[in-house]
Amino acid sequence: MSAPCLSVIAGGVSETDAASFQTVRPRLLRIAYRVLRNASEADDVVQDAWIRWQGTDRTVIRDPGAFLTTMTSRLALTVGQSARVRREISTRPLEVDAVDPGADPSRVAEQAEALELALLALLEKLPATERAAYLLREAFDYPHRRIAELLGLSEANARQLVTRARGHLRGERCRPVGAADRRRLLAAFAAAARTGDLARLERLLVTDIVEEGHRELTAA
Repeated sequence: MSAPCLSVIAGGVSETDAASFQTVRPRLLRIAYRVLRNASEADDVVQDAWIRWQGTDRTVIRDPGAFLTTMTSRLALTVGQSARVRREISTRPLEVDAVDPGADPSRVAEQAEALELALLALLEKLPATERAAYLLREAFDYPHRRIAELLGLSEANARQLVTRARGHLRGERCRPVGAADRRRLLAAFAAAARTGDLARLERLLVTDIVEEGHRELTAA
């Protein structure tokens, strides 16, 4: 995708907002490519993110970089999930409440279904620690060092968790997921999608790790 042109900027996006997008564009491309493994599709997703950025009420965005990261990961995972559903291949994670409410109703329904299936796969296939590491790394491009700090691990362990998670997502193992667990993750991701504030999502992921560890100790 080329840099925003002056006519587009003059059409409603300030130079500051355009600069905010261009600053994080390389990161957005990395996120989209990591999900889709296709440079052309990744570029299309980032172009879509730019178009949506122009139509966003940017006065309520506290952290443009985090907001754009969340938006791009959602768009990429929706594109990837739709393709996998059509090919009857396993799903990937993401949340349903972040679909574009201004889109055609049939398209909104399609996005919601794909994203809900993807989120369910994440919950079914990954233990809490792997889920946290994978989601933060793959969907939000967190550095391994930041993931390690958040989860109380070494950086090497954080890398290993992400690698293991990728393998488990390709596997057949599944476990039952409660509706409450799905709703909690949906709500946390939706909040991040609306504002770019990932603190709530981080807290949920860490809480899930603690609760899962407690259940395992109780069952032992």
